Amino acid sequence: MPTLRVIRRRIQSVRNTAKITKAMELIAGTKMRRAQQRVLAGRPYADKLHALFAHLAALPPEPGETHPLLQRRAVRNLGLVEFSPDRGLAGGLPSNLNRRTGAFILEHREPVLAVAVGKKGRDFLVRSGQALRAEFTGLGDQPKVVDITALARLIIDWYTQGTVDQVSMVYPRFVSTMVQRAVVEPLLPIDPVALAEGAPRADYIFEPSRELLLDAVLPRFVEMTLYHVLLETIACEQSARMVAMRSATDNANEMIVDLTLTYNKARQESITKELLDIVGASAALE
Repeated sequence: MPTLRVIRRRIQSVRNTAKITKAMELIAGTKMRRAQQRVLAGRPYADKLHALFAHLAALPPEPGETHPLLQRRAVRNLGLVEFSPDRGLAGGLPSNLNRRTGAFILEHREPVLAVAVGKKGRDFLVRSGQALRAEFTGLGDQPKVVDITALARLIIDWYTQGTVDQVSMVYPRFVSTMVQRAVVEPLLPIDPVALAEGAPRADYIFEPSRELLLDAVLPRFVEMTLYHVLLETIACEQSARMVAMRSATDNANEMIVDLTLTYNKARQESITKELLDIVGASAALE
């Protein structure tokens, strides 16, 4: 059995660890609430932009007019954007995202050109030997739209230049504080959302032209989609970290209780042994 000094040191070490994980839980909880607010605040804009695009794309195109981001072609090369946390201590979230990314790559025979947003995804893609063409890390807990502009420009250029024929995203979808789901969603080509059957359709007059309007709206649509996915990723990361740190704190407290019980038993055995030695010595003297 370990000595009393060793047990005391271990109890103090676990107690210090519990203090650290508790502090990290509180910090992650504060960041999580802010991230949730940003996600909820950004959804109305994304929904309105999505609805506007749906109305525009639902109109029949003019003869010979097809926007490059709407064109569909045979898939010879796939583009993949994986969103993942920059830091660890987020429970099983990074592993779930990496597992979903690996499954997506195995499901397709076409070559995959990957872009990593976050260090955990980048490390996985490098370890697995994938064609990692770009990485975006260190975007922080409160990114701005301008931080995602370079990524949006890269993806749009890839598709319009024919480098890739289809682009998908792997990211965590925020469901609740306890639930974050790793999902795969297509990004390009943009699939126009048809208006609900029976819904009124406005007959727009485009000035100067519908093509110029789509040139302005569609890249913005891609940019805001990527930005909203980034906000979802941050909210999921902070939620997963808060839950993981809470679990670590609870486990540490349980370990302290067990170690304290072990310490008391060892101390009682030591006292009993000393009393027996005293009684035995006294009996010997008599």
